[in-house]
Amino acid sequence: MSNRVVCREASHAGSWYTASGPQLNAQLEGWLSQVQSTKRPARAIIAPHAGYTYCGSCAAHAYKQVDPSITRRIFILGPSHHVPLSRCALSSVDIYRTPLYDLRIDQKIYGELWKTGMFERMTLQTDEDEHSIEMHLPYTAKAMESHKDEFTIIPVLVGALSESKEQEFGKLFSKYLADPSNLFVVSSDFCHWGQRFRYSYYDESQGEIYRSIEHLDKMGMSIIEQLDPVSFSNYLKKYHNTICGRHPIGVLLNAITELQKNGMNMSFSFLNYAQSSQCRNWQDSSVSYAAGALTVH
Repeated sequence: MSNRVVCREASHAGSWYTASGPQLNAQLEGWLSQVQSTKRPARAIIAPHAGYTYCGSCAAHAYKQVDPSITRRIFILGPSHHVPLSRCALSSVDIYRTPLYDLRIDQKIYGELWKTGMFERMTLQTDEDEHSIEMHLPYTAKAMESHKDEFTIIPVLVGALSESKEQEFGKLFSKYLADPSNLFVVSSDFCHWGQRFRYSYYDESQGEIYRSIEHLDKMGMSIIEQLDPVSFSNYLKKYHNTICGRHPIGVLLNAITELQKNGMNMSFSFLNYAQSSQCRNWQDSSVSYAAGALTVH
């Protein structure tokens, strides 16, 4: 092995968010300044991964709950959008670049995870094509800037896991979730509605289409707040809601269940919900975003 440092470029900078460090910093600061830190310190957050013009203000509600003074390792679990993956994958690089500053991957934790035999490696190409982890890097860098040399990240690309695999990975990650110096960032948007997403569930009793979408999403969100992975799976089977981070969420819920068995007391609250636009007819489309935080009591 050579000891050349390998970097993943900020491949979506300049399109999904601004590539200008000062501009990005000002945007993130603006969004964060408008929200309250009511659930600090968060042990885990769920936040969206769309372009910042769509979801930047929503994501701020989750990142505002992060306490940089105690957080030393940040696990970022994002769904795979482009490659078929039935397990979870680890990055093959050392550094993730952002327009703010570079983030270091925790090679010690990566070593522990790799030893389990449960992971594969993603290629640099897969890594740079995927946006579900990258969209959390600028926010992570911003939330942690007061301690920027004192933390590492553990990016994990989560495949289309079976329920039993979600349970296995949940069990594996539960021992990391138990540590107050770790933070879990779970990357997910909520309903993708419209013909371009081949999803058009509509409950007319809710009124306009966008109200039906909100009702459907909030049903799922309240199930997540109950911290019950089985109910969440059943909800997805029943409504097929297009929650792209359903597997990372499933892993988190299973990790929480494992810790609750051992007597740990936790609660999850969603703090914000938004839609990219309001659907009123069948030609419309929208993506929903939700931000929430897990606290340990």
